[in-house]
Amino acid sequence: MLVPYDFHIHSCLSPCGEEEMTPNNIVGMAQILGLSAIAVADHNTARQLPAVSRLAEEAGILLIPAIEVTTAEEAHVLSLFPSVEAAMEMGEELYAALPPIRNKPDIFGYQRILDENDQQTGELEKLLINAVSFSIDTVFEKVRACGGVPVPAHIDKSAYSVISSLGIIPPELDVKTVEISPGGIDRGFAPPDGEHYFAITDSDAHDLETMSGHEPRALELEELSVEAVLRKFREGLT
Repeated sequence: MLVPYDFHIHSCLSPCGEEEMTPNNIVGMAQILGLSAIAVADHNTARQLPAVSRLAEEAGILLIPAIEVTTAEEAHVLSLFPSVEAAMEMGEELYAALPPIRNKPDIFGYQRILDENDQQTGELEKLLINAVSFSIDTVFEKVRACGGVPVPAHIDKSAYSVISSLGIIPPELDVKTVEISPGGIDRGFAPPDGEHYFAITDSDAHDLETMSGHEPRALELEELSVEAVLRKFREGLT
């Protein structure tokens, strides 16, 4: 079956996410766009996922629990998990591994946690867009240890990508799937040894306009389930 997807969406919990990126607005926009599967991947936290999960289930949309991790090398890793609980557990480890630098909402934006009614239930103090103290190999190990799949994010970009930070995709990471930004797709970007990777592209939306303006791609899956998505990303092109 073909599954239209967007696996890289930021909510208003990410300081760079617009206030309009509430759980209800994200799921509502996904419905309008005809998406069958989405992932909300805030920076270094999973605290918005419980509300999004409940709303996505009600809307009949598959939610892949996710976090966009910023490694110690300042490489972004789109980390996808088998359950909200697994993502939340990893998120707490990541938050503890952030430097003790407080967010300044007037500069970076608010970091609001919302419930399924888009009502604020909390706010995170540490600045989420900083790098955690875990190296990229440690992040890959931790994500895989809880049944998740780490995917190097927007590898075509000149900042905050595995290639821009490390110069290569380290072979010891055993990467099977990579993410290329829509701009990279338009430019015809091809990763090093591109024939070895399965490539996805997502909106990386921080606002509704970007989310709605992204032309979603479809993933060929045996069934519509979290495990089917993760299995595809683990196997890559094999």
